[in-house]
Amino acid sequence: MNFQFADPWLLALLLLLPLLGWAYRNWNLQRRRTIRYSDLDTLAAVNGRWARIKSHLPFALRIFALALLVIALARPRSGVTFEDVTSEGVDIVLTMDVSTSMLAEDLNPGSNRLDVAREVVGDFIGRRRHDRIGLVAFAAKAFTRCPPTLDYRVLASQVERLEIGSIEDGTAIGVALASSVNRLRDSKARSRIIVLLTDGINNRGEIDPLTAAQVAKAKDVKVYTIGVGTRGTARVPVRDQFGRVRYVDQKVEIDEQTLTRISEITGGQYYRATDAAELQRIYREIDSLEKTEIDVREYTRYSELFSLFLLPGLALFALELVLGSTVLKTLP
Repeated sequence: MNFQFADPWLLALLLLLPLLGWAYRNWNLQRRRTIRYSDLDTLAAVNGRWARIKSHLPFALRIFALALLVIALARPRSGVTFEDVTSEGVDIVLTMDVSTSMLAEDLNPGSNRLDVAREVVGDFIGRRRHDRIGLVAFAAKAFTRCPPTLDYRVLASQVERLEIGSIEDGTAIGVALASSVNRLRDSKARSRIIVLLTDGINNRGEIDPLTAAQVAKAKDVKVYTIGVGTRGTARVPVRDQFGRVRYVDQKVEIDEQTLTRISEITGGQYYRATDAAELQRIYREIDSLEKTEIDVREYTRYSELFSLFLLPGLALFALELVLGSTVLKTLP
């Protein structure tokens, strides 16, 4: 909400009002010098306080009325600004591995890979505007947890609810990629991308990852692939026969060659994240590479307020005329 005058230059007329007051004062002083009284009692009655107020009240009403009319002439108005946003958005599918190997605690002390990925992906979602974003989770199979949407609150809640063990174990990269491409089949967006995060090797599913990449290319879908996990071995929690949790070191195996080929085929890029900071940097780089083109046009809808000043001004003029011809009437 903002307040302004449509013709503010007319407010300069208010500067004439002090001049009118000065002229009225001089005229009044001159008039008082020229009046003669033959009776001191009459002089005291005429110069009483109430009498002086009565004599100046019509002029005061006229000055206030003129001030209000000048303000009304300047057309005061209040406006509400609206934004008309036209965007050529990016449709994005976040494809996340939730296999048991994501339990490895090698990206950040005290947190497993999925915990770190959830936090980083949540930050990525918070940085986007006007893009439809979906979520696909996969292990041995792929499931759409959220179709591409602009409701980022729902999407973020689905990311937070990702759990290891909710899907049969395994790593079906090809199936996950094909499912993600399918989610973008009806997209009319200027750009369509998939961000696929995994920490393993394709070992499940009936679709070869490179075949899925060719399908993505045919659909003009760009795929960014991210391999997560330290190099060498990673600390992984396992349960023994008594249900107790202990940690073992497991070799980290990521099919970087396949992930690189997927990104090359589709025009994307492959990244390797060995710690939480690197994963954060990768998602922020992808965010900067895939920007939405937004055309924002602002317009303001105004409500005229001149009547709030015009009507009181006219009322004061009317009051002056009524009082001047009745209780405040002066003798010549």
